[in-house]
Amino acid sequence: MKKRIGFAALLLAAAVPLAYAQGSDNGSWLVRLRATNLHSSNSDSTGLGLTIDNKTFPELDISYFFSPNVAAELVLTYPQKQTVSSNGTAIGSFKHLPPTLLGQYHFTGMSGWRPYLGVGVNYTNISDVSILNGAVGLKHSSYGLAAQAGLDVPVGSGWLINVDVKKVQIGTHVYLNSVDKGSFKVDPVLFSVGAGLRF
Repeated sequence: MKKRIGFAALLLAAAVPLAYAQGSDNGSWLVRLRATNLHSSNSDSTGLGLTIDNKTFPELDISYFFSPNVAAELVLTYPQKQTVSSNGTAIGSFKHLPPTLLGQYHFTGMSGWRPYLGVGVNYTNISDVSILNGAVGLKHSSYGLAAQAGLDVPVGSGWLINVDVKKVQIGTHVYLNSVDKGSFKVDPVLFSVGAGLRF
């Protein structure tokens, strides 16, 4: 996984100078780098009073425009470590990697403003579970829907400022000493702000 992330970063580093030279406010590709705040719903049916910490992390987004109005966006980051608490007391942690693919509709004809809406799917891989010395286990895969609303503000030569909010379905089953205790739903709201380059 680290090799793949490193390779992707290398490709991005090579692509950005070329994209800068060819920047266009109406290009087919759009790459954004955003700071994203995850706010979990912490919906717990296990009776254990489980919560995870809210946190801010970097997010890389790659979009392709099939037309001026229709695009697809892939949302990427690196595995995020979450602290797990039971009734306010930290009991361990896990990591989750949540790539999301969205289809988007971009509204045009608004000078200086480019709002958009998106819907799609999320796959989350849960790993490195370390809770109560292994007494608590989590289901390792989660699939869910995602919805999005955002705004791009072009600032010239293909560069833009972006704000974005997403609601994503992410959940898992919780096992205590191999007994299924119920579900824990993260179902976060994700608030993002950042910059992008369209080319």
